[in-house]
Amino acid sequence: CGTDGAMREVLSWLAVEFWLSLTPEMETGNSFIKCVCSVFVFPFSLPETPWCSPIKVKHGNANCRTPQGEYYKNVLGTRCDIRCQKGYELHGPQQLICQSNKRWSGKVLCKQIRCPTLSMPTNGGFKCIDGAYFNSRCEYYCSPGYQLKGDRTVTCMDNKVWSGRPASCAIPIGAPGALSDHEWDRKWDPPHFEWEGRYLVILKGPSPGSHFSEGDHKIQYTVYDRAENKGTCKFLVKVRVRRCGKLNAPENGYIKCTGDGDNYGVTCEFSCIGGYELQGSPARVCQYNLGWSGTEPTCTPMNINVAVRTAAALLDQFYEKRRLLIVSTPTAANFFYRLQLGMLQQCGLDLRHVTVIELVGVFPAQIGRIGVKEQMLKAVQKPISEFFRLLLRIPHYNFSVVVMDKHGMDKERYSFPPTPAQLFALIDTFPLRKEEMKLQAETGQSCT
Repeated sequence: CGTDGAMREVLSWLAVEFWLSLTPEMETGNSFIKCVCSVFVFPFSLPETPWCSPIKVKHGNANCRTPQGEYYKNVLGTRCDIRCQKGYELHGPQQLICQSNKRWSGKVLCKQIRCPTLSMPTNGGFKCIDGAYFNSRCEYYCSPGYQLKGDRTVTCMDNKVWSGRPASCAIPIGAPGALSDHEWDRKWDPPHFEWEGRYLVILKGPSPGSHFSEGDHKIQYTVYDRAENKGTCKFLVKVRVRRCGKLNAPENGYIKCTGDGDNYGVTCEFSCIGGYELQGSPARVCQYNLGWSGTEPTCTPMNINVAVRTAAALLDQFYEKRRLLIVSTPTAANFFYRLQLGMLQQCGLDLRHVTVIELVGVFPAQIGRIGVKEQMLKAVQKPISEFFRLLLRIPHYNFSVVVMDKHGMDKERYSFPPTPAQLFALIDTFPLRKEEMKLQAETGQSCT
């Protein structure tokens, strides 16, 4: 069927149905066929042109609806409700709107649910199948000779709480545990003297029920009668402690022991200074056989793997080991950026276990650098640098500083360069800092 140009243009947009009808007609005894071309227009409106980019939510989904209910899910005015899969929590708004600037109204991320870090039981420990993430199962264990109390296994639930009761390791019967004052009570019945009449008894040494320190203690009773006849009774009180021998702190690390430090039942815990990771047993117990449980710990330089595919995988390497100071700038020539680098004091950052991550430039020309020991820089892949900004919601075109603690929590943000005094005063309020400062003072660690 023939149509003019205008009709063809319309038909290119509309849903139509063509059909051919054959109608026999009679004229002067001859039959002929008449071709009838019919156009039926279905009741569909013109689809709108896609406006915003399609939404893809990793570990989640988007339920979208357009103003008139069209098929396309990214036209102007589209509203999308964001939901995360079980085990993940939403970071960002619950609803996104396709705006007139062809951008969605926000950014969203489904991040894996994480429970609080479990406390290490004294005289024991725990091992987990997937750290502190959702559905991870952790099993407690105790050092030889200690009894587990509480639930042996706990699981990270979707409400960010561990199932069950935290376990502890009880001191077995007969083990002294930690010696708190280096002294022990010792009682005995004084000797009985059979002498006629009155007599005088003189005691040399501590009396029954006194506190005795470790070592040998001589006890002597002397008695005199009226005629100055003398009788003597003496014995030794020997205090012996089962000791495993003193442990030393690993190089570039600390040691913290309960009680006297090396007696039977004592626990010694180890940690490393900033920039180093602990290899070996994090805690050792002095056992009855005068040997230490576990293996000797060492502190090795922290190895940062930059060949990862996601920003989360990179961040996980710092979890419970280092705090992060993330400096973002749209260009290396930015005045605030150059001022900030000049103000940073590497010594103070190292003492506080802080690593600096720099995000310089704007995607796709953006680069990322990680400052490690002695100010060496490791390059981060470009996609990871961009993911960092998306994950932490850092603006692209403005100078910004983000401070994160060892639990991966965003603690403070600055839109201008913070001074070292501001940074250090903030970081010294973080969890674990008081304990670190005490250990640093005991070992005389300073910037000199």
